[in-house]
Order: sequence, then C-alpha cells, then structure tokens
Amino acid sequence: MSLADKRSKMEIKRRGSQPSTKGSADWFTGTVRIDPLFEVPEPARVRCASVTFEPGARTAWHTHPLGQTLIVTSGLGWAQREGSPVEEIRPGDVVWFPPNEKHWHGATPTTAMTHIAIQEALNGKVVEWMEKVSDEQYQKKD
Repeated sequence: MSLADKRSKMEIKRRGSQPSTKGSADWFTGTVRIDPLFEVPEPARVRCASVTFEPGARTAWHTHPLGQTLIVTSGLGWAQREGSPVEEIRPGDVVWFPPNEKHWHGATPTTAMTHIAIQEALNGKVVEWMEKVSDEQYQKKD
C-alpha cells in the first residue's frame, strides 16, 4: 500500500490505544498526565492531547510557533500570557494563544484541571519551552 493510499483511509484511534505519559519535570511543575489524542500525518500539521494537571500543577512559560488552542474539559484552571493578569478558565472555555505569545497554563492551587491542547507543527516543532513559572508568579492571581 502506498503512502498516498494510507493517507486516504479513515483512521480510528481507540480510547486507551495510546499510552499516557507523565509531564516532564523540565517543562512542568507538579503532577501532569498527558494523553495523546492524535498527530496527523504530513502534509497536515495538527497535534492534539488531553492534559490533566493536579492541583498546583502548571506548565513552564512557553510559546507555540503557530499558536495554541485549549478547550477546558473539567476542573478549574489558570492561564496567563506575559504582561497580563492570570485568567481563570473553566469547563467549556476555549482559550487561544496567538503564534509566539509567551504564556503558561495549569490547575489552581486547590482544584485539578483537564484541557485538550491543539497546536500545529512548524518545521516539525510545536513548542518552545522557557523558564518555569515561579511560585511567586503562580500565586499572584491579581
């Protein structure tokens, strides 16, 4: 079967068919579980995962070359773009970070949060990780 034939066939990723991974301590603070949902073959570029943050867990500061969309599915979270206040995010909220906007997101100190993260790869890269969000930055809700 040619590559073109493989791309033209419907593909179903069955729940539980892809292993969960733990968020790397290099890029996350606290306990984070990443459940891959899909990564489409080229020429498409979109990648998607469900990410669960335990209370107090969060990403490091980061950017995405083509932006990122988050769809909050459960719990209560916070998101912040550089230079702006922390925003509360709840189930059903859809958050868009434009390309190369420095930001972070995660759970609140007392409540876990799960979101679906959707981003596109540019030259094979979907994220640029930066410094961790300090406890002082994280606790500064106002």
